[in-house]
Amino acid sequence: MSDKRPEFSGAKGEDINEPPAKKKRRLDPYRAFVPEEQEFLIAYENMESRIQNALNTTYEKLTNSLSQDNMSDEIKYLKNRLLTLKEKSSLDPIYIGLVGSTGAGKSSLFNAIIEQQFFLPVSGSEACTSCVVQVSSSQSKNYEAKIHLLSLQEWKEEMKNLVELVRKPRAEEEEEEEGEGEDDVGEAVQKLRALYGRHAETRLYEDLLRAKPLVNIPASKCILLKGVQAKELSDKLDPYVRCQSDKDEEEPAQEEEKAKMRLWPLIKYVEVTIPKSDMIPEGVVFMDIPGTGDYNSKRDEMWKESINKCSVIWVISDIERVVGDKVHEVLLTESIKAYQGGMCSDIALVVTKSDKLYLKEYLRERKEKQKPIETKHDAILERNASVKRKKSNSMKTKLKKILPSDSEILNKADLVYTVSAKEYWKENYITKEETEIPKLREYVRNIYLKEKKKLLVDYVTKALSIVLLAENFNSTRDMVDHYQQSGLEGFVEDKIKALEKEIEQCFAQLEQPLNEGVKQAKLSHQKAFSQLLTRDTGYRGFHKTLKAVCQKNGVYASRVFARIDLNVTLAQPIYDKINSKFANIFRIQKGTRASLKPCLDMFKDSVQEKIREVGKKSPVTSDHCKLNFFIEETNVILRTLEREILKKKMAVYESLPLSIQSDLKPHYEEAAKIHGPQSCQRMQNTLKESIEKKAEGGMFETAKEKMKMQLQELKDSIVTKLQTDISTMLKLGLSHREKLTEKLSDLQDEYQEIEWTHKMLQRM
Repeated sequence: MSDKRPEFSGAKGEDINEPPAKKKRRLDPYRAFVPEEQEFLIAYENMESRIQNALNTTYEKLTNSLSQDNMSDEIKYLKNRLLTLKEKSSLDPIYIGLVGSTGAGKSSLFNAIIEQQFFLPVSGSEACTSCVVQVSSSQSKNYEAKIHLLSLQEWKEEMKNLVELVRKPRAEEEEEEEGEGEDDVGEAVQKLRALYGRHAETRLYEDLLRAKPLVNIPASKCILLKGVQAKELSDKLDPYVRCQSDKDEEEPAQEEEKAKMRLWPLIKYVEVTIPKSDMIPEGVVFMDIPGTGDYNSKRDEMWKESINKCSVIWVISDIERVVGDKVHEVLLTESIKAYQGGMCSDIALVVTKSDKLYLKEYLRERKEKQKPIETKHDAILERNASVKRKKSNSMKTKLKKILPSDSEILNKADLVYTVSAKEYWKENYITKEETEIPKLREYVRNIYLKEKKKLLVDYVTKALSIVLLAENFNSTRDMVDHYQQSGLEGFVEDKIKALEKEIEQCFAQLEQPLNEGVKQAKLSHQKAFSQLLTRDTGYRGFHKTLKAVCQKNGVYASRVFARIDLNVTLAQPIYDKINSKFANIFRIQKGTRASLKPCLDMFKDSVQEKIREVGKKSPVTSDHCKLNFFIEETNVILRTLEREILKKKMAVYESLPLSIQSDLKPHYEEAAKIHGPQSCQRMQNTLKESIEKKAEGGMFETAKEKMKMQLQELKDSIVTKLQTDISTMLKLGLSHREKLTEKLSDLQDEYQEIEWTHKMLQRM
């Protein structure tokens, strides 16, 4: 077997006689990485290739031994699983979300990262990106964009809400302050005018339904754009994704260009694909996520889904707004919530426009007078270091309230980055390195390398298990009888029952904090309502905002203001009580018996220990494949289960506000219908009274029970999956050569190849 093992030089098996042209082609997929990182990736590729060769050989040997006429279920299972693994394993997309308030500089930052200064629309003075934009690289030679549109039904639903939002009966005109329309209703007016012209906001919904839009609405739900060069696609894309305003109507432009600009209210999200990049690894998807959500339900849903599926979230805030800005704090809270309940495994605060500094003003106000500062360069670096220190401490304080003290993110060297896209291109005051754009690229590469290795470990483990299963079909009846009589099946059943009780005890830790949270929520709900939906200056000027909150069942998401979510605000006292326990239960790293993962690990260890014990007593001492199959397949089952738990925990975490929203829905609808004199105050009173009655009637207790029910369903799904998968494992493992037409060819070479790869991977 040793002659098959690759000779590695460092991390990579490199052929010193390899022609330069061939080496360049081999390294081309990893052009975004530095040479040392490329070595690891090539090593991973070589390992994967060897695994696939071993699987192909296994499949051929199995096929030659099969009875095609009467194939058993066990053999069908083995064949299908081999076919699946034979395909090249692909890295699941790694989503990196750039979330920030309008005008924070997300697009400029992304352009700098991909080394394309004006790829996404940018502006020096105002917000530019109007929807979620996903950007990734691929093997394609062209630049492409898919613009996904709302369906006709989705637009009709939004239009009805927009008309209702801008509606201003005479009796309500007195309640409006000058400027409120510009703030709360301005975007709604712009959307209606974009498709139906000036004064569209004054027309009835039924009238607009009959009216012909100023632009032909595409029948397809997707518009495809292509370009050979980055600028070509950028120019085509700009009218669709750039935020529009009334003044754009007055700017000179071609009619075709104006028609494209009018479609922006219909755009749900945009997917952009660029050719192989020296800056973005293939498999990484950047998501430019504007504002704090969207008034349209589908786009707001897309906004939330985008955040929840991100592996990494960068909260973007410019240097002048990073301290005390409300929107920035809301987005940081949303990101921490995604880290707590979703797929997110890392968060960072990225402070943009870090070159902005007025030297005289800074020198006058700086506290460290004893250390002289002579240049703007030194002042920028000193100020940026101070911002990093303060914001890092602030983030850690927030995270410590909801996470165990030894969580990985709390021990990160860098939680905050201070960047400047402008200086990256100009280098007037600080160098490219000091802009920290290269540092963010390194961050992305490290995430990719970590995920790539994790994927390969899973792939090798599955390959090891399936080859052992194939070899296992050579077992004799004596071997099978030994395992069947060993009591292994009964032992596993008992361990699953014991695990079920441990999971119940693990989840039961939330009972007390849930009760305390409910008690606190009942005491503080009116205060929470007042802080969120009243103003010190009175009701004037707040009518439209409150109307929007009611129309959207308690959630008003605008690109202009911070996100308002009354349901989450009412649930917050419960979250405050459960967050720390919840994080500890679902932590990814190994924790105490109070965490779910150690319960699963102990279950796995006890089952594997029993398997080894049974294997030692086998009458056939050479029967290692059955033992090893059970061991490796148990690893596969538990790893798959852990990934599924990670996906399901968001449903558990979000059950509180969803339950509250469901309880209050009829009352939101009732309040939304209120018109006439003092309608703002009447809406507030309706909501206040409804929340009071619902609180007394058990609304918070119902939310608590909904979360407990979600935990119960999660526990049941864990137990059911283990019972099903381990039962299948035992059934397969206890199959023997009678299932085959003839004895399967020896698979020792294939097994040793995969096992050796597994050991090499663990050393890297």
